[in-house]
Amino acid sequence: MRFALSNEQRGFAQALDDLLGDAQVPAVSRSWADGDAATGLELWKRLADLGVTALCVPESHGGLAAEPADMVVAFEALGRHLAPGPYIESAVLAPALLTAAGGGPSLDEVASGSAIVTAAAPPMTPFALDADVADHVLLVDGTTLRAAQAGEPRTSVDRSRRLFEARPGEPLGSVDPVQVGRAFDAATLACSAQLLGAGEHVLATSVEYARSRWQFGRAIGEYQAVKHALADVRVALDFARPLVYGAAVALGDDGADASRDVSAAKAAASAAAYRASRTALQTHGAIGYTEEYDLGLWITKIRALTTAWGTVGFHRARVLDAVTAASA
Repeated sequence: MRFALSNEQRGFAQALDDLLGDAQVPAVSRSWADGDAATGLELWKRLADLGVTALCVPESHGGLAAEPADMVVAFEALGRHLAPGPYIESAVLAPALLTAAGGGPSLDEVASGSAIVTAAAPPMTPFALDADVADHVLLVDGTTLRAAQAGEPRTSVDRSRRLFEARPGEPLGSVDPVQVGRAFDAATLACSAQLLGAGEHVLATSVEYARSRWQFGRAIGEYQAVKHALADVRVALDFARPLVYGAAVALGDDGADASRDVSAAKAAASAAAYRASRTALQTHGAIGYTEEYDLGLWITKIRALTTAWGTVGFHRARVLDAVTAASA
C-alpha cells in the first residue's frame, strides 16, 4: 500500500505555506508573547477562512469533518511557521469535547473561527493555553465538561505560550472517559505534527546557515562534524514522519491500536524536533539563542511542545504497555 498526500492535501498545504509565509509570523509571535494579540487574531481569522478551525467540526455545524491526515497537514504548516495561539485546543480538542458533551459554546462559531476556545484537561494538560485571549475556557473535570475562567498565569519556556490556571465553573455536560481519551489522542497527534513542522524549519535554517557561514576559508557545512549532525536530524525527521501519518490513518479508522500509534508518533516527533533544535543551536553558535534572532523562537517552541500533551517518557511507556499487552 502506498501512502501519499492527495492533490487536495498538497494544495491545502501550499495555500497554508503561502499565507503564513507572507504573514511575518515571527513578529506576530513576539507581539503575542508581549500581550498584544491584535496581529495574532487577524492571522487566526485568515487561517479560519482557509478552513483550519473547521477541520474537526462536524458538517452539521458548518465544519469540514476532515480526516486526521488533513489535520496533520494543517498543523505541520502551523509548526513550520510558528503560528501562536490555542489552535490545538480550539480546532481539535474543543470540537471533540463539545460534541461528546452535547453542550457548551457553539460549534458553528468554533468552525468559523469567530469564537476561540481553549481548554485544560488535567493531569496531562493542567493549564489552559491563552485563556486571556480565548472567548471560552473549558475544563475537563473527571467525567464532566465545565465552563471555566482564566486564573493565575503560569510561565512557559516559550513566551508565546501563555498558560493559565482554569477555575471551574458551571457544568456543560458529561463526557465518557473513552471520548476524552480520543480527544486527547487527536490533540496529541496535532502537537506531533507541529513538532514535525518546527523540526523541518530549524533543519532548513541550519542547512542554509551552514552553507553561508565561512570559517578558516570554508563553509562550515563542508566539515564532516557539521554534515553528520545535520544528516542525523534529517534521518530522525524522516523516521518520525511516517509514524505521524500512520497514526493519522489509525486514528481515522478508529483502530484498536490508534492510541499506541499516536504515542509512537509523539515520542518520535518530539525526539526528532528536539534533536533538530539542539543541532541548530550548535550550528549557529551563540547567535542561535539571542532574543533578536528568529531561530530562538522555534527552539523554545520545540522545547515546550516536547512536554505538551504528554512527555516522551509517558508516550514511550504507553507504547510499551500496548506492545506487552498484545504479546501476553
